[in-house]
Amino acid sequence: MNRQGGGLLPRLTSLLPEPATIRRWLRSQAKFLSFFLPAAILLVVLVIYPIAATLTLSFLGPDGGFAGLQNYGSVLGSPDTFNSACLQQGPPCGTLLNNLIWTGIHLPLTLFMGLFLAVLLQNVRGASIVKSLVFLGMVTPLIVIGVVLRFILEAPIGLVPGFFDWLGIRSLAVNWIANPSTLLFGLILGTVWSWTGFSMVVYSAGLTTIPKDYFEAARVDGASEWQIFRKITWPLLRPVTLVIVTMTILWELKLFDIVIGATGGSQQGGVGGAADVLALQMYRYFFIIDYNRAAVVATLLTIFTLIVAVVLFRRLLTAPRRKKRRRLTPPVRVMELRRVGPEEAGGSEVVT
Repeated sequence: MNRQGGGLLPRLTSLLPEPATIRRWLRSQAKFLSFFLPAAILLVVLVIYPIAATLTLSFLGPDGGFAGLQNYGSVLGSPDTFNSACLQQGPPCGTLLNNLIWTGIHLPLTLFMGLFLAVLLQNVRGASIVKSLVFLGMVTPLIVIGVVLRFILEAPIGLVPGFFDWLGIRSLAVNWIANPSTLLFGLILGTVWSWTGFSMVVYSAGLTTIPKDYFEAARVDGASEWQIFRKITWPLLRPVTLVIVTMTILWELKLFDIVIGATGGSQQGGVGGAADVLALQMYRYFFIIDYNRAAVVATLLTIFTLIVAVVLFRRLLTAPRRKKRRRLTPPVRVMELRRVGPEEAGGSEVVT
């Protein structure tokens, strides 16, 4: 029996969009995919697949069978990675400890030297020339810096041994490249110059975002320059500091070319492996066709990198919310007075 208004099929087809609308939607989606697909393909081929393949390889044995955590135990238990005897006998300390020592010395030095130069050159005429000279180390390839450090630290022609010889400090007037106790520290101090330009430029950019009214108001109130720095400059530069700390640690974890350049192409990290680092250990495993252990070191480096990036950037992103919550939360005393009323609190008035 036919009802007025037609059957179900005509009513359903009337709800569908017109063919012209469908064509316009398909064209818009085609434009979107034409931009998205090439980047997505490159991301899968160059990033996601290598990470997945490296992670899989780290759990396989040389014969291709599943080895579980055996490769990780072999790498982490090796003296090349962690040498506990270093604490009593000195270098070599292993790649893991060397990376920690490198970070512990290099990070604060580059951080505060960059901040010092940025503040010092903030209102100085000709500061751009000085900043360009300092930043020169940042754009110089690390392999070149390693070769330069070799000539600076090597006795008898090196500037560093000659300087300590002139001061009469015979224990440091030695060939720093051939001495295991000085090799690592010499390379660390060399990379301080290389990376200080980065922190200086980032801090200089951060200083330009601070309104000058803050400094002028503080000086009118009689604040000293140290108080202005401690109460205004440093707190407002904390987000910039977190970015510098993150980038510096990530840069330190992947260092290896400066070690090769300074030690004359040695894949062992110099004399006795005194300057061996994780990235160089991975490089060495790869070239002796030990792909499984090389994948383990690469996975460890990726894990360390992710931990540092997630922790610091989470702190960076949650800092504004913590400050806002602190501003919106009333003092405890005010909350108590509101709860009990001014009469019960002794007739005092509550000022909000």
